[in-house]
Amino acid sequence: MFALYLTLTLLTAAMMGVGSWMGYTRHPVPVAAAAKVGVPSSWMPPIATVLGAACLGLLAGLALPALGTAAAAGLVLYFVLAIIAHLRVRDYALTQPTVFLLLAAATLTATVLYRYA
Repeated sequence: MFALYLTLTLLTAAMMGVGSWMGYTRHPVPVAAAAKVGVPSSWMPPIATVLGAACLGLLAGLALPALGTAAAAGLVLYFVLAIIAHLRVRDYALTQPTVFLLLAAATLTATVLYRYA
């Protein structure tokens, strides 16, 4: 169980770190996705900060279990809201946020099972 927990946590943290970097550098992929759902470009740094905080929270959760659990739960909520934002504007290209939601949910599940079960 530890190997699964560690692998998912590190993979999710890496993906959120890359997502944060992409937001801060205004990479075309997140900028286009944000524009598609009507998110102003001025929101990119705060969104990148949320992803960066999630990355750091997941990594800190290796030592502080409650922090990792909170970070994973926050990511699940973040990606549920991202999918709702896409559906609200009838954008059905949901592959990317759905994959991230599933990864965050798997990380949350593994964290809870490893740390609290």
